[in-house]
Amino acid sequence: MSVGYAAVGWNRQKKIYDWLIAGFCALYLITFIVITAFVNPNYTFETVLIRSTSTLAVLLLHVILSIGPLARLNKKFLPLLYNRRHLGVTMFCVAAVHGLFSVMQFHSLGNINPFVSLFVSNKNFTSVSGFPFQSLGFFALIIFFLMAVTSHDFWLHNLSPKVWKTLHMFVYLAYALIVMHVMLGVIQYETHPVFVLLISAGFVWLASLHIMAGRKEVKKDNEKFALQNEGFVKVCGVNEFEEGRAKIFCADTERIAVYKHENKLYAIHNVCKHQGGPLGEGKILDGCITCPWHGYQYLPHNGQSPPPFTEKVSTYDVKVLNGNVWLNPTPYAEGTERTGAVIN
Repeated sequence: MSVGYAAVGWNRQKKIYDWLIAGFCALYLITFIVITAFVNPNYTFETVLIRSTSTLAVLLLHVILSIGPLARLNKKFLPLLYNRRHLGVTMFCVAAVHGLFSVMQFHSLGNINPFVSLFVSNKNFTSVSGFPFQSLGFFALIIFFLMAVTSHDFWLHNLSPKVWKTLHMFVYLAYALIVMHVMLGVIQYETHPVFVLLISAGFVWLASLHIMAGRKEVKKDNEKFALQNEGFVKVCGVNEFEEGRAKIFCADTERIAVYKHENKLYAIHNVCKHQGGPLGEGKILDGCITCPWHGYQYLPHNGQSPPPFTEKVSTYDVKVLNGNVWLNPTPYAEGTERTGAVIN
């Protein structure tokens, strides 16, 4: 967490992460160009640049959309989720290079503005085989641009988390536009089925991941607690917790994160105030519950962010009886201090 909005500071982890991204992109582009030169010695630089950046951007987009459900299925992927915005900005830059050179290659030799030509040179909107697929890529690139320029927390704070999150959910619309952009382009210019197979495999991969992650979340939300006593419900055994970590329970339609910290259990609302991240999937760092998405922190005993921050989440009562954990799903006001349950 940072007190003010400042230029991005790269720690060692972020530097390694970004260098890996840059190295992978460079290696991919070089490999693509070398293979193209070997297979087709008559290639042109413009064509190989357009194709290499397009395939790289599509690959990065699939990786980006895979990180969320993978992190839900396995916590080992959470470090990727923490820095996902870096990958998104990289993907936009690669896609922008593809889009710019495509417009220059196919629309800059006429006597009208290239961007006007992009929309008026082909008006076969009722034809599948002749559809103006380039316009679909243009609108997808606009969405990626808006996401990239609003990736900093300054925009999240000023747009509000709800508006910011809604804007960034348009990535799925952009993905649909990209799929149609690629498929319709392949129909017109390619004869080999490999492109159709790759994009179809990518769609199946993403759909499968999201379905599996969604089923896991629904199962958690539908979990029933049989034993109830004076407003408390029995949720699990105390030996199921590990120090500095939490378990998430859905009681009365609300997700509650129960953390073990210094031989006590504390319960807070699971949703981070920053961007709706799952606090129960994070861990305690420096005595604070730390959101796995972007590092926002809350004190376990009162749900308040440490000063000078002012974010607060609801707290709940929890108790330990005969080795079992009991949770009261009735929330206290945000920031209310609770003593926690001592583990005997």
